[in-house]
Amino acid sequence: MELELPPHRLQLGQRTWLMGVVNVTPDSFSDGGKFFDEAAAIAHGLSLAAAGADLLDVGGESTRPGAEAVGPEEELRRVVGVIRALRRQCPRVPISVDTSKAVVARAALEAGASMINDVTALGGDPQMAQVVAQSGAAICLMHMLGTPGTMQQDPRYDDVVAEVKEFLQAAAEQALAAGVKPSQLVIDPGIGFGKTVDHNLTLLRRLNEFRSLGYPVLVGTSRKAFLGTVTGKAAAGRAVASAATVAIVAAAGSADLVRVHDVAEAKDAAAVGDAVRFGYSPAP
Repeated sequence: MELELPPHRLQLGQRTWLMGVVNVTPDSFSDGGKFFDEAAAIAHGLSLAAAGADLLDVGGESTRPGAEAVGPEEELRRVVGVIRALRRQCPRVPISVDTSKAVVARAALEAGASMINDVTALGGDPQMAQVVAQSGAAICLMHMLGTPGTMQQDPRYDDVVAEVKEFLQAAAEQALAAGVKPSQLVIDPGIGFGKTVDHNLTLLRRLNEFRSLGYPVLVGTSRKAFLGTVTGKAAAGRAVASAATVAIVAAAGSADLVRVHDVAEAKDAAAVGDAVRFGYSPAP
């Protein structure tokens, strides 16, 4: 299976690919605005690429629980310059834009991004599917229960895996009906987006069930609150727990891509998980 990220192409199924997170926000749960300054965000993206990130995911609007929405003008101001600089300075690494707004997605693609990471799975903007279809960019469709402001207010499911799968199947069908090709689609069960600790652990345990939908799977566990509940650690201290989840999904072959903050640790974890799955062979 290949994922088209013009002009790049990822060969999926041979190893676990790493998506490094570049938060250009003042209120990220994971770094508290450490990279809100454009120069700091660019430097951080370059450091993630140097550490082994296969993709960079640039976002200008926090989607942490309780986060407030950001207007398109401010979101554009935050991300476009960062994407343009990273594309120029690190041309070998594809760039994703973490947005649910079509106007931001379009500008980010023009600046050099080749993937859209939409936490609303096309539900946030009726024009998003058209942008994807016309551009040929990849898009990740993620499940979220409600909005960032409401998603952690007593989330409930009868069967979290079945219901998330049903949601993602419907979102994929919506994209296809708008002219998006299957080769452009990635799905994400949305760990931490309207789920309890048990829901998140169940999704990880049964992640392979999403393979039946036929699309590449991305999973983002990095520094999430459920890991803090399990370990008792604050967000900045969850690198080891995050790496553990990367090793788990890599060994199981249940995800093609993992979205991570701590790239160096995740790279080692993925290498071990991939070696368990595929066997070890020295690099040429």
